[in-house]
Amino acid sequence: MDPATKARDLRKMKSLATGLLLLATVIFLASRWWESADGPVWIAYVRATAEAAMVGALADWFAVTALFRRPLGLPIPHTAIIPTKKDMIGDSLGDFVGENFLAEDVVRDKLARVEVSSRVGAWIGQEANADRVTAELATAARGVVTVLRDEDVQEVIEQVLVRKLMERQVGPPLGTVLEGILADQSHHKLVDLVIDRAYDWVSQNQEMVLRVVHERAPSWSPRFVDDLIADRVFLEVQTFAWAVKTDPQHPLRLAVDRYLDEFAADLQNDPETIERAEKIKVQIVAHPDVQKFIGGAWGVVKGLILDAAADPSSALRLRVRDGLLSFGARLNSDDALRAKLDGWLADAAGYVVRHYRGEITTLITDTVSRWDAEETSRKVELQVGRDLQFIRINGTVVGALAGLAIYTVSQVVFG
Repeated sequence: MDPATKARDLRKMKSLATGLLLLATVIFLASRWWESADGPVWIAYVRATAEAAMVGALADWFAVTALFRRPLGLPIPHTAIIPTKKDMIGDSLGDFVGENFLAEDVVRDKLARVEVSSRVGAWIGQEANADRVTAELATAARGVVTVLRDEDVQEVIEQVLVRKLMERQVGPPLGTVLEGILADQSHHKLVDLVIDRAYDWVSQNQEMVLRVVHERAPSWSPRFVDDLIADRVFLEVQTFAWAVKTDPQHPLRLAVDRYLDEFAADLQNDPETIERAEKIKVQIVAHPDVQKFIGGAWGVVKGLILDAAADPSSALRLRVRDGLLSFGARLNSDDALRAKLDGWLADAAGYVVRHYRGEITTLITDTVSRWDAEETSRKVELQVGRDLQFIRINGTVVGALAGLAIYTVSQVVFG
């Protein structure tokens, strides 16, 4: 509800409560005049009721008004409570929030009953919600990429990433990676590809073999002898290539495996091999094409991110969407995962309230202390003043009933 509407409702309720007080006053004056003019007996009951209603209305008007200001501007003690006790109220509010809402056991219990991971899983497991989250993430990504200064990001790439690459030796990590590849025998596919290409090249280049033999043969050697030798050489080379291609245990393949094993070990332990790897690394980084790629790396990445984020059908957005749906489905079905996530969330919340509860409550007290006293009183009255007017209304009604009851009892008892 906007402040203008709240102010209008507050004025209406004040007018109603004041109107009841004025009505009780008019009834009291009229009934008192009639009673003094020898009116009927029952008029005394009306007068007593109106009189008590006036007392109740005035008492509750004083109580409600004393919260926000001094009634009639009079310096009555313990009035204008909110303006004069603003800082104390802020401190008390901060302590109350800290003890009752930011206590670690309270936070953990609340999170346990809420079952955050279960609700999140059910929510993002729906396609519409996954699409919505993906769209919001895309918008956030575009915003971040747009806000970042290109020269700053490029400087990070060039000065931090490249510098880190130059500072660290590449030989040992490359040797570790190669060792893992060899252990999984993943390199065999590459070896097969090279051997297949070698066999195909040999098979398709018989004429070159013949030409080389003719060029290297003595001038006195007969032509048909050179042809026989060339054919024999080609046949031997082709047979050897075929044997290497078809025999997984061929000595050449085993020799390649041994060489790669030794090379992986040397990359990790041999100083000379490590130094040669460093020199190659420096040559690669210093190459003009590589420098050009590094210089334009952020521009390329930025364009890819913006294009992927803007296109709802891009592979990146579809992958994110599918990942969210998959994660939501797993949260719904995997009790262990939900328990783990809830535990992490509870631990994180517990850590925050345990170490930063003071800072959070200080935010409340400092904010209240910066408020102007009169402005604070107006803000609070605008928020709760409408409901407080019911106290005045109830006081008028209850006072009237109490006055009627007391007067009736006194007449019955003392006649």
